[in-house]
Amino acid sequence: MYEHTLRKHMRRQGGARTTPRKCQDHLARTEKKKRSRVLDEILLDSLQQTDGTEMLMLYYRLWDVHDVAVLLCFTLYMCHQARAISVQSSQRSLTRSVQEAAFFSVDVACNCSPTIQWTFMSGSVSRAIGVWRPGAFVNVTADYSSRVEAHDNGSMGLADLRLPDAGYYVVTVADETGGSKDVGFVLKVNEVLYEDLQYLSVSALALACLAALLMLAMWLLDKAYRRIVAWRRRKQMPENDATELQPL
Repeated sequence: MYEHTLRKHMRRQGGARTTPRKCQDHLARTEKKKRSRVLDEILLDSLQQTDGTEMLMLYYRLWDVHDVAVLLCFTLYMCHQARAISVQSSQRSLTRSVQEAAFFSVDVACNCSPTIQWTFMSGSVSRAIGVWRPGAFVNVTADYSSRVEAHDNGSMGLADLRLPDAGYYVVTVADETGGSKDVGFVLKVNEVLYEDLQYLSVSALALACLAALLMLAMWLLDKAYRRIVAWRRRKQMPENDATELQPL
């Protein structure tokens, strides 16, 4: 039957001008269209004779394995997107001075309950700062227990900065399924130079001495002015003639 159909198709297409390979491709496309029409007719009959649940089951039964795999991949992708971790931060680089405080601001968004971990790195040094889960537990290492403030949105405050605190800070947010996301920060700590404080203290002392000298000069000038005014008044007053007593 297939050979008869193939010869018939070759005669329609002009015999020698059409190769058997092309005829086979054309017949395959024709058969696929026929199957598609048959499936559409079956679905239409099912829609008229059965309820929606049975028709849906029949529809999925007629699917190819490839279509089912695509659907499963799409479903897994949507589930992954629904559980995706989002970590946002407005400032990744901070500059502070010694004994000041630094605030590493982040905003963690996750449908599940995330675990937040902060780590300090500088050169070959890597040191854990703390791990916490919002509303569950807070575990800060002994080196940072008195200086770290943990926040539920993933942010961290670090007080009483020191020169060794300069370096990289990494926050790792992990969900219950094992997924995680990292965000890094750079902290620069400036040293307060005691020479500058010395210069400021000497300048303040010099200004205080200058102000004292000016006040002393004004006091002396006021005293001199008062003496001059009193001397002029005495000079302008007429001299009293001595009254001689006449003998009786």
